[in-house]
Amino acid sequence: MSNAEQPEKIHLPKTSESETLKKIRHTTSHVMAMAVQKLFPKVLVTIGPWIENGFYYDFDSPDAFTDKDLKTIQREMIKIVNQKLPVVREEVTKAEAESRISALNEPYKLEILAGLQEPITLYHLGDKWWDLCAGPHLENTGDLNPKAFKLEAVAGAYWRGDETKAQLQRIYGTAWETPEQLAEYERRKEEAIRRDHRKIGKELGLFIFSELVGPGLPLWTPKGTILRSTLEEFLKKEQVQRGYLPVVTPHVGKVDLFKTSGHWQKYKDDLFPMMSSEGKEDFADKSPEELRQISRQRGIALDREISPDGDKVEKTTAELIEEITEYGGFALKAMNCPFHTQIYKSELRSYRDLPMRLAEFGTVYRYEKSGELGGLTRVRGFTQDDAHLFVTPEQLDSEFLDVVDLIFSVIKKLKLDSNFQVRLSFRDPEIKDKYIGTDEAWDKAEGAIRRAVEKLGIDHFLGIGEAAFYGPKLDFIVRDALDREWQLGTVQVDYNLPERFELEYIDEHSSRQRPVMIHRAPFGSLERLIGILIEEYAGDFPLWMAPVQMRLVPVAQDFIPFAKEVCAKLLMLGVRAEVDTSNERLGKMVRNAEKEKIPVVGIVGGKEVEDNTISIRTRIGGELGAISVDEVVKRMVDSIANFSDF
Repeated sequence: MSNAEQPEKIHLPKTSESETLKKIRHTTSHVMAMAVQKLFPKVLVTIGPWIENGFYYDFDSPDAFTDKDLKTIQREMIKIVNQKLPVVREEVTKAEAESRISALNEPYKLEILAGLQEPITLYHLGDKWWDLCAGPHLENTGDLNPKAFKLEAVAGAYWRGDETKAQLQRIYGTAWETPEQLAEYERRKEEAIRRDHRKIGKELGLFIFSELVGPGLPLWTPKGTILRSTLEEFLKKEQVQRGYLPVVTPHVGKVDLFKTSGHWQKYKDDLFPMMSSEGKEDFADKSPEELRQISRQRGIALDREISPDGDKVEKTTAELIEEITEYGGFALKAMNCPFHTQIYKSELRSYRDLPMRLAEFGTVYRYEKSGELGGLTRVRGFTQDDAHLFVTPEQLDSEFLDVVDLIFSVIKKLKLDSNFQVRLSFRDPEIKDKYIGTDEAWDKAEGAIRRAVEKLGIDHFLGIGEAAFYGPKLDFIVRDALDREWQLGTVQVDYNLPERFELEYIDEHSSRQRPVMIHRAPFGSLERLIGILIEEYAGDFPLWMAPVQMRLVPVAQDFIPFAKEVCAKLLMLGVRAEVDTSNERLGKMVRNAEKEKIPVVGIVGGKEVEDNTISIRTRIGGELGAISVDEVVKRMVDSIANFSDF
């Protein structure tokens, strides 16, 4: 089929990108809720919002919904659509809404109502059903295409996301403008299942999760560790060529460090629970002096500020006990940047020392909620390819451009450059309490990013409100084989942390000045990157990245020694090669290699031994025939070095 004959790719927008889809999905969620309550009168409704690929509704039901129930509900939804019920918006007072909800005996709606301000809006499906809602909706249920929506699954959910509250049932669904969009969505879902990194990772033996270790904490097997190490070494090599200096920092730090940076105040709830299992009762009999001594040992301040001018007062016994038992003075690090500031600050720097580029593959920890964890793409312990550059204001533009060039190079070599976007993630000036620092500092930082994208001519879009709390970002967002968006690399300009940590350098006039800080991570999270790459390649990693790059398959045991000799040559040159000594049938050994997604398979038989050749077959090129051992070795080494196929 020629390019002209290729079918046009069906675009599947997110709900947030389409006002029409937002109305369709919101209306479909109401139709579903109406169908559920008609079929199951004892069911209570809670909330039913749209989400990026569809919608859901949470229900309090005495009985669990089954797959059969979903089919029944969907049939009832089609009936409601075909009734062509008008969707009517009504404004009422809070008192009127309370009266109507009470008459329906819907306690969850009453609780929702309590948090709303007038005017209260209701949406009716004809005169048959209504719910509290802000909209938007279609004008009629008949505007929905009954062949363009589908109920997908049932999951558990807690009311208000609080595990101490009622256990609910969440029904997920999707809805589109056309049946063709639904079909494409279903196709991509099936393809996503085939490419699921959790499934492929298990099949290839790359990583595991253990309930005994804890959720969101992956354990890397030897093969998975080779994959990680390959990616790390690839980036480290790029960094060395650009003048980066390696550093290592601890996994824990005093809470005061994170308070100074501002991370504690902003992300306290996202940090891992502190490393203290003590309760308040354990300190009830301690004297004030003993409590002060414990506080000093754990890095807890004995005073607290009572005015903006910095006036302090000694903490009470109760306050000290509260802080001791809350976090013990130390936290698992959730970011590397505060630690790197301390390495910079360990001695007074000269302008001649700058730029200083400190790089670390540092494991950090975030207390992600259990419902948000997702294989490798959302974990609680992950490795960031962090670097922090300390530069003079005059060096800022050139260093920023070099970082962008590095990220471009990385994306290209990972073969993720065919479809990516660049987002200017700036602050929302209307929500100033979300950020630290002066308007002047933010204007300078955002200006540096604008100058960079203009000079490079990068296609970009603006993301207001997407900035980090300390500075704006340039985010690199890639689209994978399933057209899903993932943020990988990021580079950030920061005038604020140098100020908060009082970082300085001596300029050419012997004056003390503040450096500017650039935060940079081409990969972002190494775990997430690997999850993305597994799904992008469906486990068929490029030759340079594959944990096992070549497997030699002797057709009989007599040829194992020759295969091992060749393997030894390859290993000496850094090629990850191995010999299959299983003595299985040739066909099975080849199939096993294919199943394990090994890029190059070399078959060794009598003729190959006699001619000093190897019969090569590759994942990309198929059967390549007999090639001399020296040529095979050379091509393997060259292909890996050049990030190319055999």
